[in-house]
Amino acid sequence: MSEIRKKNVKELLHIYYQIKPEIMQRLKEFEKIKLTRDEKAIFKELVFCLLTPQSKAETCWNAVVSLENKGLLWEGDIKEIREELKGVRFHNNKAKYIKEVQSKFVKNKKLYIAQLIYDYKDPINLREWLIKNIKGMGYKEASHFLRNIGLGRDLAILDRHILKNLRDLGVIKEIPKTLSKNKYLKIEEKMRVFSKNIGIPLDHLDLLLWFKQTGRIFK
Repeated sequence: MSEIRKKNVKELLHIYYQIKPEIMQRLKEFEKIKLTRDEKAIFKELVFCLLTPQSKAETCWNAVVSLENKGLLWEGDIKEIREELKGVRFHNNKAKYIKEVQSKFVKNKKLYIAQLIYDYKDPINLREWLIKNIKGMGYKEASHFLRNIGLGRDLAILDRHILKNLRDLGVIKEIPKTLSKNKYLKIEEKMRVFSKNIGIPLDHLDLLLWFKQTGRIFK
């Protein structure tokens, strides 16, 4: 490992030990959703992760809260849903994605998502099911969703912040222009190995790198 990379890893470990309690607290919040099987919390995280591509996380979460407050999160006219996605990129398509997941998981004004999600024993297989069956979900979004509902302990959320840091740490040589399934899984495995080598669990490492890039721990 080059001196620059050693310095970057040392800096990363220093930040980790400072914010580890905050990371653990946030992961406990995600774990609570799994323990309670809270239908509304699960669905909110699903919608949130569908909104996040190329959009700020806080903006997307604010849109989810707005949809919920106006009674549009579980059901609603697509035009009304679209109007609440202020600041979210590709809001037309994302409004359609929300309508689609409503049709899949909401029946007679009741949510039916927890059992389907938590009956899967393997998060890797569940991730594949999500990508195949939910429009707008790629590997990043599905991994993000599973992490946020307590099932992503061994999954990587390869957004631009994470990829930039992985490059700077020498885990990858360059940031790929596009992420095919094959590229995603290869980088995820490299990140897994790196996390073991430096003694930081993968789900901790994701939030740590996000904090290092943005200065905050969010979702």
